[in-house]
Amino acid sequence: MRLPIPRSRESTDPAARAEEVTGPSALRIGATSVELPAGVCASFAVAGYPREVGAGWLEPLTTYPGRLDVALHVEPIPPLVAAQRLRRRLARLESSSRADADRGRLVDYAAEAAADDAADLAASLARGHGRLFRVGLYLTVHAADAEELESEVQRVRALAASLLLDAQPTTFRALQGWVTTLPLATDAVRSRRTFDTDALAASFPFTSPDLEPPRSDAPVLYGLNAHSSGVVLWDRFAADNYNSVTIARSGAGKSYFTKLEVLRLLYHGVEVAVIDPEDEYRRLAGAVGGTHIGLGTPGTCFNPFDIPSDQDEEALTRRALFVQTLVAAMLGEPVDPMARAALDRAVVAAYAERGITFDRRTWKRPAPLLADVTAQLDQAGSPEAAALAARLAPYVTGSYKGLFAGATTTRPDGHLIVFSLRDLPEETRATGMLLALDAIWRRVANPRDRRRRLVVVDEAWTLMRESEGARFLYRLAKSARKHWTGLAVVTQDAADLLGSDLGRAVISNAATQVLLRQAPQVADEIAEAFALTAGEKAFLLSADRGEGLLCAGASGGDRATFCAVASPFEHHLATTDPAELAETEGDPL
Repeated sequence: MRLPIPRSRESTDPAARAEEVTGPSALRIGATSVELPAGVCASFAVAGYPREVGAGWLEPLTTYPGRLDVALHVEPIPPLVAAQRLRRRLARLESSSRADADRGRLVDYAAEAAADDAADLAASLARGHGRLFRVGLYLTVHAADAEELESEVQRVRALAASLLLDAQPTTFRALQGWVTTLPLATDAVRSRRTFDTDALAASFPFTSPDLEPPRSDAPVLYGLNAHSSGVVLWDRFAADNYNSVTIARSGAGKSYFTKLEVLRLLYHGVEVAVIDPEDEYRRLAGAVGGTHIGLGTPGTCFNPFDIPSDQDEEALTRRALFVQTLVAAMLGEPVDPMARAALDRAVVAAYAERGITFDRRTWKRPAPLLADVTAQLDQAGSPEAAALAARLAPYVTGSYKGLFAGATTTRPDGHLIVFSLRDLPEETRATGMLLALDAIWRRVANPRDRRRRLVVVDEAWTLMRESEGARFLYRLAKSARKHWTGLAVVTQDAADLLGSDLGRAVISNAATQVLLRQAPQVADEIAEAFALTAGEKAFLLSADRGEGLLCAGASGGDRATFCAVASPFEHHLATTDPAELAETEGDPL
C-alpha cells in the first residue's frame, strides 16, 4: 500500500517552504515494514518479559550500535482500579489452584508464582509503597535497504531474546508500529503489560557506557563512543588535576589523538607548549599561526641569557642560576665550587657590560651571549676560569656553536609553541632539551600571566632518558595544577612509566588517562596498573587505530571507550601516515 502525504499550497514563509522541501512525499507500507525515502524500517512489540530484572536491564537495547528506536509508553493505573483488578486476579488464581487440588492434578508452579507476585503487589499497593502502570515496549529497526534490514532484524531479535524478551513483529500494523516509536506520545499498537513501580524503575537505563558529561562550559570532543551512538566529551580542566597520560603501541594513533585535542583546546583559548622529538607538529603550528622553533636547524639560535620583561624582580638572579645548570649539562658533569664561583662572576659581569642590572628597566636591552661570558672568564685570570672557558669553546667557536652563535631568532611566544628536537645532534640534545624546558617553565610559573596552559611531551621516553628531562616531568607533574597548567605525557613505552618511580608519579597525578591499542607483551602489566577488566583488556588488544579507553576522574572510575574522529581539515593537520603525506605534499593547508 502506498500512502501519499498531502502537501500544502506553496507559501512565501521560509519555514513552511523548508518543511515542504524536507518532508517525505510518500511512504510504502508493507506487511511487516515501512519504506521511507531514506531507508526502510520494521517494528516489534514486546509481548513477553523476564520474571526478574536488575536496574538498567534495557541498556543493551538503548545502546545498540545500529539505528534502533526504543519506545517505552507508560500509563498509570488509578489505585482503585488496580486494587479491583488485583482482587479479581487473585481470586482466579486461587480458584484455579483449588480446582486442580480437588481433581488431584499436579501443582502448577507457574500459577503459584503468579499468585505470590499478585499477593505481594496487593500488599504493596495497600500500604501505598507502589503503584501499577500499563507499559508498552516497542522497537523499530532502521536500515538502508531490505537486505540490510533483514540482517539488522535478526541481530535485534537475538539481542532481545538474550534479555528474555519476546519481540513480535507488528504484522499488518507496520505503520502503527513505526508511529508508536516516534516521539509523539501515541501508542497505536497498544500491546500493554502491567508493571509495578520497582519493575518500571528498573526498566530505565540508569547505567550506560556513555561517560558522564563534565561540569564544564568548554568540553573537548574526544570521539564517538565505541559501544553506543553517543559522543565522548571531556574537559581536563574540570577534573581534580589537569594532567593526562596517553599510552599506546607504535602506530595506534596516540600522536594523532593528541594533535586533535591540542587543536580543540586552542579553540577554547588554552595556551599550548609542545616538546616534539620528531617534528610532527610543524604543520599544525603553521596552520594555526603558532610558533615553531626547530632547535638544531641551521640559522636557529636560542640565547639562554634572555630576560623577558614581564618577569618578577628575581628574574636576573634565576637566569644566573640557570646558566650554572646549563653549563653542567654542556660539560656532562657537575661544575666544581671554584669554577662555579668564577662562572657566576662572569655572568654578572657580562650582563653589566651590556648595561643590564637588577633594575627591571634595563632588561629591555640586548642580552649578552655565551661568547660574552667566555670572554669574561678569559679576563678573570684564574686557572679555574681559564679551564672553564676552554671547555666551553666548542659551544662558542667550535662545531656546537650553532645554537648559541647569536641572539634568539624566534621568541617562544604565542598561543601554540612547538619545540622541535629532531635536528638536534645527540651531543647537544641534552642542552637543547634543557633550553626548551626552561623556556616552558618560565611561562608556566610566571605569576604575572595566569591562564590555562597545557604542556605536551610527545614520545616522553626520549625525555626521560635525560636526567634534566626526567626532573622536569616530575616537577611539572607535581606542581602544574598550582599554575593552572596541565601536563600531557604521550609515550609508546609503557615500561618507562610503570617501571620507575617517576613514571608511577606521573600516572598517579594524572586525572585523565588514555589507553589506545596495546602490545600483548605489556597487556598484563597495563591491566594491573590501570585496574582493567578482562573485557577492557581484550578491547585494547584488538582496538583499531584511533580507538581507545578513556579513564577519567580521581580514581579512573569513569570510563568510556571511544574512537577518535576528525574533520578532513583536522585530519590533514594531524596525520603522519607517510602514504598520505606523500600524496598531499605541497598542497595548501
